[in-house]
This record gives sequence, C-alpha cells and structure tokens, in this order.
Amino acid sequence: MRLGMVAGEASGDLLAALLMGGLKSRWPALQAAGIGGPRMAAEGFDAWWPSERLAVHGYAEALKVYRQLVALRRELGDRLLAERPAAFIGIDAPDFNLGLEARLKSAGLKTVHFVCPSIWAWRGGRAGKLAASADHVLCVFPFEPALLARAGVSASYVGHPLADAIPLEPPRAAARAALGLGERDVVVAVLPGSRRGEVRHIAPAFVRAAQRLVAARPDLRCVLPVAPGLRAAIEQVVAEAGAHDAVRLVDGRSHEVLAASDVVMVASGTATLEAALFKRPMVVGYRMAWLSWQIMSRMRYQPWVALPNVLAGEFVVPELLQDALTPEALAAEVLRWLDDRPGAERIAHRFHALHLSLERDTARAATEAIARLIDA
Repeated sequence: MRLGMVAGEASGDLLAALLMGGLKSRWPALQAAGIGGPRMAAEGFDAWWPSERLAVHGYAEALKVYRQLVALRRELGDRLLAERPAAFIGIDAPDFNLGLEARLKSAGLKTVHFVCPSIWAWRGGRAGKLAASADHVLCVFPFEPALLARAGVSASYVGHPLADAIPLEPPRAAARAALGLGERDVVVAVLPGSRRGEVRHIAPAFVRAAQRLVAARPDLRCVLPVAPGLRAAIEQVVAEAGAHDAVRLVDGRSHEVLAASDVVMVASGTATLEAALFKRPMVVGYRMAWLSWQIMSRMRYQPWVALPNVLAGEFVVPELLQDALTPEALAAEVLRWLDDRPGAERIAHRFHALHLSLERDTARAATEAIARLIDA
C-alpha cells in the first residue's frame, strides 16, 4: 500500500504519526511519502520535504513566503501524480492541503482530509472548498460530520487521536521522576508554540511571566518543552530576558511536562487540547502580527479561541489575546489557578468528561474509513 501524506508543523506531525500506527496495522508493508516531521519519520515515513516548511504563523508571514509555498505545492503535486499512490491524506494545514487535494482529486486520485477545518469557528466558506477537494473528511469532534453533510461533504467522526494517546489518568508521579522533579514541587508547564513566528510573538511574554512567577514564589519550577528545531530560538528569548534561572528547557517531552505540571501556560492551538486531556488548568495566550490579527479577528464566529473553551461553549479557562498578552497578566492568572485548588479540581472533572467524549480508537476508525474509500 502506497499513500501520499502532508502534515504541517509539530501538531500535524503528531496526528499523522498516530494515524500511521493504525495504517500499518492494516497494511504492514505500508509506504507513505510527502511532507512530514520527525514523529512520522520514526513510523517509516519518507519525508521528501520537512513539515517545518509549512509552519507559517499568520497571514503576514504567509504572504512573505507565498511564492515558495505555491512552488512547493506544485512540485509535490507533480511528484504525487507521477507516482499515483492509492490515496492522498492531507493532515490539517488546510490552506496548503485543500488546494493540493483539489488538484489530485481532479486527476483521479482519492483524497482524504484529516481534521476538519474549524468552519464552526471562522471561515465557514471552506466547507464548499472541502467538497471540491476531499473525497472524505475525518473529523475529530462529534458535531462536525453533520455540519459538513449540509455542504455535501462525506465525513466520519473518528474521535481525536490525542484522546487515545494520552492516558485517562495522567502519570504525574512517573513524569516528575523522569524529569527530576520532586513530588512536592509546584510545576508550571510553559508551552509558547511550535512555530518560529509563535516563538517571536509569544515566547517573550511567556518567559517573562515565568520570571515573575519564580520571583513571587522561589520554590516554583517553570519547565519549557522545546519543539524540534526551535532550541536556538528559545534560548535566545531566554537569554534576552535574562531568565536562565527562571525557566528550565527540555527537548521535546511535552507530554511528560504536561503530566508533571500543576498549571499550564500555553499558546492557543492543539496544545490547549493536550493540556485539557492531561486534566490541567491552563492560561491560554496568543499574539500575532498586527495585520494577521486584524484579519483573523474579523472572521471569528465565536467569542472563544482556545479549544477547551470552544468545546465547552464558555470560558472555562482564561484567554489572553494580542494586546492582553502581557507577562503581568499571565503570571496573575497562573497564580490564581495555583491558589484555587477547588477550581482546579472542578476543571479536571470537566476535562475528564471531555476526554471520554473524544476517545474512539481513532487510528483504527480512521484506517477503516480510508480503506473503504480505497476499496470503493
């Protein structure tokens, strides 16, 4: 079985790697190639280009590399059409993948899009584009297939692969032991994003917030898991803030850090869902280039940005966006969670219920849907 795949940035790499486990269970001799990251490579993926090529932060930065991305998509499409895999699977990255899928579908290749774009949150017009691009969409939230059906899009709810990968009861003690943290340490996980643009716009506020937290509570431990390829960029942010004593950097290991934590500072994105699945209270922050923010804020349908709030339909965790993202505000919200043990317990119960709703053996369900499409 030969498949083409494209995953953008670290979150897509993780989702694709989890999916590949299910695909290999059905097709042990699976060959998959395209654009991917280190987790996919560990599953045997042949990365013609690295996924970081697609890790663009906001509209302003996308415009700067638009020609390169268009050229990359054209070259990739040419190669896939020459090799004619049994199907193409685009993992997230809709601005790149949907155009590619439309070209491949029109040429007779079967196409799958994994993770429905957030048409319920913004840019609902993409539902029509999905119909022209994907033969089938694999949805990670239960309400999405009905939305897509109204636009004539074939879709299946397969659950969220992170709900399968993350244990229902987080291994707090084991994670702390693995990271060299004490059982009584107060631990704040610091996750400022996995893209270079996010490091530039978000990490300084997160790192300076960690400084304020450690100054206020010297026994507190702030741990920042560094995404692949971003070590130098994060070290520069820490050095510029003079925060070497306030923040401990670890390479990768974000799930261990989340499991070990008491509270999470996290950039809006898939990592907020990961923090929720680890049942941790969090403070969500996000900032982007001014132009990108002006465009994005005008296209939002809901008052919430963070996935836990979107799924709950209310502000269950605080969001500090754009100008509101300051070190002072971040530190204050973290301290509020640390001082509100009953509140932290209540949010853990809500996130436990969320976890159960998303747990569906996603790799198996997605593989079965893909197999049905290929065999049709």
